[in-house]
Order: sequence, then structure tokens, then C-alpha cells
Amino acid sequence: MMSQPSSNAAAQTPVPRSRIITASLVGTTIEFYDFYIYATAAVAVFPALFFIGANETAKLLASMATFGAAFVARPIGSVVFGHFGDRIGRKATLVGALLTMGIATFLIGLLPTYHQIALWAPAMLTILRFCQGLGLGGEWSGAALLATEYAEEGKRARAAMWPQLGAPFGFILANGFVLVLTSLLNFNSARDAGNLDHDFLVWGWRIPFLASIVMVLVGLYVRVKLEETPVFSQAVQNNEKVKTPLVEAFKTSWWPMIQGTFIMVACYVLFYLMTAWILSYGIGKVESGGLGIPYHQFLIIQLISILFFAAGVPVSGWWADKAGRRQQQLITTTLMVLFGLSFRFVMAPEVVGTGANANITQIIIFMSVGMALMGLTFGSMSAYLPELFPTNVRYTGSGISYNVASILGAALTPFVAVWLNAHWGVGAVGAYLAFASVISIVFILLTHETRDVDMYAANPRDSIRPS
Repeated sequence: MMSQPSSNAAAQTPVPRSRIITASLVGTTIEFYDFYIYATAAVAVFPALFFIGANETAKLLASMATFGAAFVARPIGSVVFGHFGDRIGRKATLVGALLTMGIATFLIGLLPTYHQIALWAPAMLTILRFCQGLGLGGEWSGAALLATEYAEEGKRARAAMWPQLGAPFGFILANGFVLVLTSLLNFNSARDAGNLDHDFLVWGWRIPFLASIVMVLVGLYVRVKLEETPVFSQAVQNNEKVKTPLVEAFKTSWWPMIQGTFIMVACYVLFYLMTAWILSYGIGKVESGGLGIPYHQFLIIQLISILFFAAGVPVSGWWADKAGRRQQQLITTTLMVLFGLSFRFVMAPEVVGTGANANITQIIIFMSVGMALMGLTFGSMSAYLPELFPTNVRYTGSGISYNVASILGAALTPFVAVWLNAHWGVGAVGAYLAFASVISIVFILLTHETRDVDMYAANPRDSIRPS
């Protein structure tokens, strides 16, 4: 049964665990689906439809820049939604975040292109991408709190891994949808990217964006049926809410916010290398430094590797509950350093081959290892970060940490990786990951173990045992 506060005032009718799992998982799955649909289109569609020029690398860089706009918005979203999440509750705020993300995604599917309205097209695309970031900025921390604040004692990381599974599930839905469409419409990015009359570039790419509205409606139905978490209800009863959570967070929890931000940096770098950048590298033209693998074939490779991401998430939750968050993250992030240093020896074009001569098995193994590491580092973060903060600023503090890390570790990563590969090769991209991982290791070492904190305490840090 759920862990409940001792105060009768905070007692609530027990909420079925299946409802909590569904609400935290469905919402993040929808949010990440929306986010990944954009990432896929940013590589294969938007350079042709929204950005004009003869230089393919420049067009890709411009598209990746709009991709990064959402990461600038995410900390703003964490502040806005964090304020309401810490003031009025987790439930209503999660509904607002889902609507913001879903409506922006649907509208992207209706946008005219550069060939129809010129510069207005990339401008509107960037604005809607920014709105996507606002929604996701408020989504993750709310879903993580929903899971952790209902969790059983000693099983918080395992409970908190459910919203984390939304990332691989959303990816599978997004890329699976695009794979089906490109197969049915016979679209090959290397061959058809310049053919603006191709059905996929005319209307096919819009379908995944428009279809997201159906999932948003499902997510809204699930979340409207939620009740407020017992931890937040206890804080309300004890009059522990603050008028301005952002000010309070910077006043009392500035150091945990810094710690959480840099703990997450390497996780973000790894993930966006293994999703957004690797797609551009895998399907890119050989003369431009890519591997020249057909688009639909590389999507299959990504879908295989994402299964290892999904498998790593529950392992991470179990491991973090047994050994502690700190030890689990230290070992995983050290492995990420070694993985980064392997890029030059495993994925360079002269090593793995290009086009029809590419060693697909080697690519699958490489990407599966990277995604497994992603699952191991990402899975326990939804317990690790919230445990650093008191209830009255937990939504705001954990959200800011998570989303500022997205700027440092993800917003620039696809752009920087494209540039590094163009100038110094794939080995430099791996060195970038290794460097980011070392930074995260330093900040993990600067934290105490948080596995045994009391989430109901006015300040959970008072109950942190020394490392």
C-alpha cells in the first residue's frame, strides 16, 4: 500500500496504483512522442521545406537550431508550471502542460512551408517549437512528482521509473509512425529530399503531428481523474506552501538546483547524440561526412536500439533502490565516458563502412549499447532530482534543474555534433560526450545519497544520510 503521512488531516482515499502509473506514463509518452516527431522531421523534412540554400550542412544546422529553441523554452516552462505546481497542486498543472505541448504539435502539422509564405514559415515553426518546449518544461517534473510522492517506502526509484518509460515509448511511437509512413510512401531521404512533389514532403510528414491530438485527448481523460498527491496535501495542511516558489527555490535550494542541473548534463548529451544527431549522421550523404544509409533502414536500427533504452529504465530504478542513487549514477556515467571514447574506433566511416557497404550489425550494437546506458542513467533521475528539494519548491526546483540541463546538454548537442563531425570527424563527437560525462561525475560526487530522505519532511535534506 502507499506510504501515507501520519496526519489524519492529510489522509486520503487510497488511489489505485494502476491509475498513478497510467497517469504518469501516458502523459510523458505523449509529450515525448510530440518532441521526437519534431526531431525526426528536423533531420529529414524541415531542411527541404522550411530552409532554403544550396549548402546541405547549413540547412541542417538551421533546422537543428529551431530544434534547440524548445530547450531554451523548457526552463521557462519549468518556472511557469512549477509555480502553479507548487502553489495549486500537481494535477491541474499537469493538465495545462499537456495541453500546451499538444496544441503546439498539432499546429505544426498545419503550417505552410517556406515555398508558400517565405520567411514566415521558419518563424512560425520556431514559435511553435518554443511552445513545445514550454509544455515539456512543465511536464516532466510534475509526472516525476506524481510517481515519487505516491511511492512506497524503499521503492521510490522503481515507482519513479514509470514516467521515464514515456521517453522510449514516445520514441517508439514517433519513429514507428514515421517508418510506416515512409515505407508506404516509398520515401528515401537520400534520394527524395530534394523532390518537393513527393507525397511524403507534400502531406505525409504532417500526419504524425496532426494525429497527436488523439493521444492528447486520451491523456487529458486520464489526468482529469487523478487526485492530488498525499505529500502535497500534507504540505497544504501544514501551511508549508509559499507565495513565490521561484524566489523560495533560489533562496533555500540554489545549490541542489546547480547539482541537479550538472548531474543531468551527460544524460542529455548522450540521448540527443543517440537520437537527433545519429539520425543525421546515419542518413547523411557520404560526401558530407555521413554514412549514406537509407532513411527507413536507419529508423529500423533506431527502433531496435530504443528497446535497450526501455529495458535499462526499470533496471536503473531497481539498482538505485538497492545500491543508492549516487553509486548507480557514478558507475553508469563512468561507462558513458568509455562509450564516448569508443566513437572513433567503432563509428567512423572508414571503420563501419558507408552506403550498401555499411556494417549494419556493428551500428546496431553500437547504438544499442548507447541506448542501454541512456536507460540506466535516465531511469533513476525522476527519483534522484525530486529528492534534492523540499515539497514547497519541489516542482519548481527539480523542473529548473532538469530543464536548464536541457540547454547545456541537449539544445546545443545536435548542432555542435554536426559541426564537430564536419570538421574533426566522429571521434570528436564522442570526446564531447566523454567530457560532458566527466562533468556529471564531478557533481554526482558533490551530492549525498538521497535514497532514504523523508519526502514529507519540511526539508528532506535534513534527513539525508552522509555519503
